[in-house]
Amino acid sequence: MALPPGVLGSATTHMTAPGSTPATPTRRGTELTLLGFVLGLVVLAFVLISENQSQSIKPEILLYIAGYAVLFGVAHLAVRKFAPYADPLILPCAAMLNGLSIAMLYRLDPPLAEIAFSGGNGYSNAAPKQLIWTGLSLLAMIAVLWLIKDHRTLSRYGYTFGLAGLVLLVLPGVLPCSISCVAGAKLWIIIGPVSIQPGEFAKVLIILFVAAFLVSKRDLFTIAGRKFVGLELPRPRDMGPLLIAWAVAILVLMIEKELGASLMFFGTVLAMLYLATERSSWVWIGIVLFMGGATVADRLFTHVQTRVANWVDPFADAQGDGYQMVQSLFSLGSGGIAGAGLGGGHPELVPVINSDFIVAAFGEELGFIGLAAMIMVYMLLAMRGLRSGLAVRDTFGKLLAGGLSFLLMWQIFVVIGGISKLIPQTGLTAPFLSAGGSSLLASYIMVALLLRISDAARRPQASRPKPQAPIAEASTVLVERPT
Repeated sequence: MALPPGVLGSATTHMTAPGSTPATPTRRGTELTLLGFVLGLVVLAFVLISENQSQSIKPEILLYIAGYAVLFGVAHLAVRKFAPYADPLILPCAAMLNGLSIAMLYRLDPPLAEIAFSGGNGYSNAAPKQLIWTGLSLLAMIAVLWLIKDHRTLSRYGYTFGLAGLVLLVLPGVLPCSISCVAGAKLWIIIGPVSIQPGEFAKVLIILFVAAFLVSKRDLFTIAGRKFVGLELPRPRDMGPLLIAWAVAILVLMIEKELGASLMFFGTVLAMLYLATERSSWVWIGIVLFMGGATVADRLFTHVQTRVANWVDPFADAQGDGYQMVQSLFSLGSGGIAGAGLGGGHPELVPVINSDFIVAAFGEELGFIGLAAMIMVYMLLAMRGLRSGLAVRDTFGKLLAGGLSFLLMWQIFVVIGGISKLIPQTGLTAPFLSAGGSSLLASYIMVALLLRISDAARRPQASRPKPQAPIAEASTVLVERPT
């Protein structure tokens, strides 16, 4: 895979003296400062919510703020120890989105409890659960940083990751509906009070597999076939991986009755193919396959027809299937430019507001300005991941960082497009924002991998881990910086 221009000089170094070893700043102080700024925003969010809901500052918000501060303080210390040269913006961006999520769920607890319990004064427990899941997710992030000293070691297990990801992706669809169905979609494994969404972990495993596969088989995808309308088409026998991805996406759509998982899977594979080859023909072939699959799905599956009908005109059945979309549009519309203020709106009127439609709650109470700012945070997080992919010196790391960063932006685009009627609603969760442990765990595993890759990109040459024999024999590209 050809290296983009400027990759070799993208890591900033400072020369201490002629002939001496370059000294690279860790910038952990920058990360700590940004985390302090994020903590201030989260505190402000809790104070505004408490004031708008009860006209007083509730003492219980101190528990949330203290817990949040301790968790991310520990996370910062772990990054300082296990990935000292990691990008200083990745963790603060995730912390900001996660903190606003906890604050919004705390804001939604009383009205959702009142709706659920017919006027009772109890609270639903989404906010404390989210704080607990945040702690568990940060522990998972720290464990990944501790166990994986060199991201290139993951390329050894590419096919294992692929098989495990495929099993997790399809597993809910083959289980009985009694332990896998929620709102008609078979996406869960429910055992008593514990529920897991395996697809959230499958997406990370599949990205690891695709990155390793594309590196080991890169010659397969760079050989050009015939030209058509100026495009260098791949040879028909080389299109197998893309056709397999398309078939798996259709299979997931059939057995799980969920658009989001299949769209996320196929879109990510297609993007990584383009990153690996830089050939637009793969994109156009993927678009044709997507249009064909979408047409077939619309003809065969009633749940797809319902989603499309709600997208075209949700007001045609405003009290039935279109109710959720109608309420989401009213919520976004009432927020306007500046929003109703945290705690000042009525987002609880939107069904599933604390999960699939939590972005609508932020749109109502923060308005277009606040929602645009949150999208900018997502973009910044993805851009820092892409920047790490450009700077790292092995092809596997480049594709892995590119795939993870694309998945993050692709998922939030699909979520926001769905709740705003830009595209059909898919049921995906917003990373770091939506309530749910599976999504949060998977998101922080992605953060850990991006931190590890960015650490490898900025780490001084002398302190980098030496590749062992299996990595040296693998089809990865390692480019040394010229001295």
